[in-house]
Amino acid sequence: MVELDVRRHVLVPKHEILPAEQAKEVLEKYRVTPHQLPLIKASDPVAKAIGAKPGQILRITRDSPTAGRATAYRYVVEG
Repeated sequence: MVELDVRRHVLVPKHEILPAEQAKEVLEKYRVTPHQLPLIKASDPVAKAIGAKPGQILRITRDSPTAGRATAYRYVVEG
């Protein structure tokens, strides 16, 4: 059976795991705790594809017709 890489689909934005130092900076910048960020399950197809583990923060970058480029953050949880 051929396994497809979901990250190559045109509708899937770029996901990347933030290093611990950058994650800390994001939390300080927005004055939030990790659980206050939107959540993403470790079982999400893209999270699995990039090897995200619970407790990590992902940066999601997508093209936006109004902003040019939009960045969002997600906290990885079990599931």
